[in-house]
Amino acid sequence: MRVAMIGQKGIPATYGGIERHVDEIARRLVDRGIDVDVFCRLYYTPPGTEYHGIGLLRRPSIHTKHLDTATHVAWATFEAMMRRYDVVHFHALGPALFASLPRLTGAKTVVTVHGLDWQREKWGKAAAWVLKQCEGPAAHFPNKTIVVSKTLCEHFKQTHGVDTAYIPNGTLLPQPRAPKKLASLGLEPGKYVLFVGRLVPEKGVHFLCEAFSRIDTDMKLALVGGLSFSQDYVSLLRRYESDRIRLLDYVFGESLEELWSNAYCVVQPSTMEGLSIALLEALSYGRCVLVSDIPENMEVAEECALSFRSKDVDDLRAKLEHLIRHPDEVARYGAQARAHIQRHYSWDNVAESTARLYEDLTGKSRRTR
Repeated sequence: MRVAMIGQKGIPATYGGIERHVDEIARRLVDRGIDVDVFCRLYYTPPGTEYHGIGLLRRPSIHTKHLDTATHVAWATFEAMMRRYDVVHFHALGPALFASLPRLTGAKTVVTVHGLDWQREKWGKAAAWVLKQCEGPAAHFPNKTIVVSKTLCEHFKQTHGVDTAYIPNGTLLPQPRAPKKLASLGLEPGKYVLFVGRLVPEKGVHFLCEAFSRIDTDMKLALVGGLSFSQDYVSLLRRYESDRIRLLDYVFGESLEELWSNAYCVVQPSTMEGLSIALLEALSYGRCVLVSDIPENMEVAEECALSFRSKDVDDLRAKLEHLIRHPDEVARYGAQARAHIQRHYSWDNVAESTARLYEDLTGKSRRTR
């Protein structure tokens, strides 16, 4: 069985939730005897990269806010049609516009909806309108639509009358890392509150900065992430920057693992999500997490995290200050978190469910390895 992945910036994943998702499942699909090619953008995946038996097809795009994805997906789609894959798997709403084309050459197509992208505040009214119109194609153009949360599953049923496949994101159960590099970031173990994610408006980081600035504490706030065509928003956040509030840009690998392992607690104040991989990772490290009460966050966190009213700075400040003053409660939430993730979210389960979906669509079996 031959599968192409289209829509992601590329792999190996450095930043981006969709990129992490594709990275994790592609490697596991190869382990399950499926040949996988991933279309990558030139600026994201370095030349000459070899990665776990996955074919990395680096192709150009017009690298601007509004044309980057469209131009890359168009190129990748037409090339995939020439290569005659069994399954062409698109990721996100925008790329779903192309999901009917590979069917003309006999391929089966799949779209994974990672979130309602038109709700992202970085888009202007025209771009948001275009993305919203992509919901219909995401529901009706492919042979099967996958969604990563039960909230999205219900949305597509009620709005488009489509029964989607629910396959959530996953995460690993990592071993915590000792604090060897924290000092170089100006942080001490257990003395900082952590946010990890793209610095875009829908992540709600400005609410977190405002709330934290009102708390009298010797803790620091570490913001780990970079811009995504959102320079104006990052400039706004830099107004809060001080010795107490640190913008650390993107952090990867062992340094990021140290940040997760040694944070006092983690805050995810997003105003919209699909299913947050950063939230899953925070819980997998056994961190106490304070989340906004949007349905997608509450679906993941259940009873193992504390929540606050989304966009409510006063409630966020009160809940965060409560956690800072009550380390025993932080420890209790952290202990529950890791067990919760182990029960419900596994990349192996995600990959296996995806492989079975491919088999059902194509009638082909994976190769025995």
